[in-house]
Amino acid sequence: MQPKNEIIRQVLQQLKIEKLNAMQQAALTNNVEGKDLVLLSPTGSGKTLAYLLPLLLSLQPDNNSIQSLILAPSRELALQIEAVFKSMNTPWKTCCCYGGHPISEEKKSILGNHPAIIIGTPGRIADHLRKGNFSPDAIQTLVIDEFDKSLELGFQEEMEEIISQLSGLKKRMLLSATDAEEIPQFTGLNRTIKLDFLQEGQEESRLRLKKVYSPAKDKIETLYKLLCTLGNQSSIVFCNHRDAVERVSKLLTEKKLYNEAFHGGMEQPDRERALYKFRNGSCFVLISTDLAARGLDIPEIEHIIHYHLPINEEAFTHRNGRTARWDAKGTSYLILNELESLPEYITSEPEEFLLPEHIPHPAKPLWTTIYIGKGKKDKLNKTDIVGFIYKKGQLSREDVGPVDVKEHYAFVAIRSNKVNQLLNLIQGEKIKEKKTIIEKAK
Repeated sequence: MQPKNEIIRQVLQQLKIEKLNAMQQAALTNNVEGKDLVLLSPTGSGKTLAYLLPLLLSLQPDNNSIQSLILAPSRELALQIEAVFKSMNTPWKTCCCYGGHPISEEKKSILGNHPAIIIGTPGRIADHLRKGNFSPDAIQTLVIDEFDKSLELGFQEEMEEIISQLSGLKKRMLLSATDAEEIPQFTGLNRTIKLDFLQEGQEESRLRLKKVYSPAKDKIETLYKLLCTLGNQSSIVFCNHRDAVERVSKLLTEKKLYNEAFHGGMEQPDRERALYKFRNGSCFVLISTDLAARGLDIPEIEHIIHYHLPINEEAFTHRNGRTARWDAKGTSYLILNELESLPEYITSEPEEFLLPEHIPHPAKPLWTTIYIGKGKKDKLNKTDIVGFIYKKGQLSREDVGPVDVKEHYAFVAIRSNKVNQLLNLIQGEKIKEKKTIIEKAK
């Protein structure tokens, strides 16, 4: 078996990370046998890697059982965790379990692939255990990511049900972006090491807070002008309710400002598509509830816009945590109408952002997302897609952006000025001898 420091070195090389940050290093250093870990660290500080590295060191190579379980409060976070682990390029397999697609597919994957790690939402994992789809007996490591959010969303019963069945547990790791007064007994924490990185205070120094006054009670015109002014820089607009997200998105679309909506009432494929467009630069503006405030890996978000004032300080902190991540800087805007005042938890007066007299037209994205109706289950991979686009679509490397292959479909970002050329040239063509739909993602 490889020495532990060599395993870590190879993983960091795969991830193109030169060195761990202080929080990640502390999590690794305090990975003590027989002791549980509680890690408190702000959103966007790299907690996923902080627990995946210790977890990786605990996996036994000649063990075909499920060795580790990771619980996450949302399907987006579960998928993100799986993506990070896969990018580490280790010999171990994973299975990601969440609602919104058939549980039978997950059962088949668990039985056929012998994953070492199961990642999933508490509801879906509890469902698997009730159905006897996998044995919990051999699981030695439990990770609960965003434990505070899991409690907030009401997953306590499911988590309690799951943990009560993990008879072989040797280590528990709880990750949170807020500090709880008391950790519930059902977690079974024993001889706990607590690492608190919440008071680092680095986010505040990199985050600029500004206020924008709306002359009307309805802030939509002010939001439109602000987004036009910010141009092609990535922005998340936070609303407090799903119907508000739909309304704001619709009104901005009517004003020819392209945006994507994102909230918990949407079907999973629609949410995935919206996030993918936002990540790959096909869309500069994401309108969302607080669902997007946590658990999403979207790099380089430059602006957070509070269309509605956050319900509390915690929500405000998590929303702002989407920007100014790592060493980057970001700006958070509070749109206020004449009836609103700053919440009490904002202690220093933000600088006022004055909109210019002449507002530019909405920015047009440089990229467009293309939908391909085949995926991993059809034996289609990134190389097949890129090769097809180069050859049949006569595009160069500079014309093709990120490719994301799902189980039954795929997305690819194409330079907007080359999309029509591509769609015309590939009309009627087969990809890997398969006829499929290839069109602009709706």
